[in-house]
Amino acid sequence: MEKYEGSRFILSRLELDDVERIVQGAYHKKGSVGRPPREPMGVFKALIIKRVQQVPSDREMCRRLWNDPEMRMLCDIEAEQKPFHPSHLTRFRNRIGTKRLERIMRKIIRELSKAGVIDGETVVMDATFIKAHSKRDPHDNSQGSSDSDARVGRNGKTHDLGYKLHVAADAKSELPLAVVAAPANENEKKHASKLFNKALKTTGKQVKTLIADSQYSSRKLRDQVSALGARAVIPYPANQRRGEKRLLRVDRHFRTHGPAVDRRAYRQRAAVERMNSRLKEQLSLNRHRVRGLRNVTIHALLCIIAMLLTALAALKFQRLEKSRSISFLGS
Repeated sequence: MEKYEGSRFILSRLELDDVERIVQGAYHKKGSVGRPPREPMGVFKALIIKRVQQVPSDREMCRRLWNDPEMRMLCDIEAEQKPFHPSHLTRFRNRIGTKRLERIMRKIIRELSKAGVIDGETVVMDATFIKAHSKRDPHDNSQGSSDSDARVGRNGKTHDLGYKLHVAADAKSELPLAVVAAPANENEKKHASKLFNKALKTTGKQVKTLIADSQYSSRKLRDQVSALGARAVIPYPANQRRGEKRLLRVDRHFRTHGPAVDRRAYRQRAAVERMNSRLKEQLSLNRHRVRGLRNVTIHALLCIIAMLLTALAALKFQRLEKSRSISFLGS
């Protein structure tokens, strides 16, 4: 495969008119007072390529734009123009914000849903840890020094400084439906209802089954799922409804106990874990240099949009078996 063929596959074979309208909405119109901005869609493409190609930093991305005419072409930079400066990428992220990126995310998901790639009937929720680009504050060990939004929370078997990205994914396609970023010390239950509502808004309220681990076990979420006529497959932790049998539970060795139908459904939770792994290992979710909850959320949304664009490109090219293959498209 030729160099950048994957990036060209994503960016040249897609109709991004809706995305362009959202991106252009963050900038003043032509004829307004002020210096005209660099091509916003070009900057957007640069940020997507940065993730697909796993470029570690804005500075490195700009260095490659200087040295690589092919990459400049992919980012809509004319031959006589200078490549983007790191400040262009920073200003773009500040202008575009989280709301516009979420709109872009929803538009891509709806297009994938219309094509049947995402069915939205089985939603899986989980949280993944994002390490902060900061050291701990020597005066307050629970928060970051240069990143005051970051908090110390559980990261696997240890504790670390960072954030949690709460993700709702479609079990069939292993693609994201909704996301909520929060400091690492905040429990999953606090954001479960908001995350589920976002997933419902994206899927058009067609969810039939919600699957999540015991950290999301709360009466509020279970009642919310039941009110829709859907089924909640969430293990009860040991301190909830003690002594009751025939409830789904997971022991300390990660063995499931309870009704067979719930145990079978709970296996689908692995879908969101595989998706989170691709976000971290292939789209650099955990390799960032941003600080603050807003900037971390923007970084996560750009990683998710890159994943969704990969699936959309596979659909357009009639190669659905490659819809999860970030490494193939980014090679």
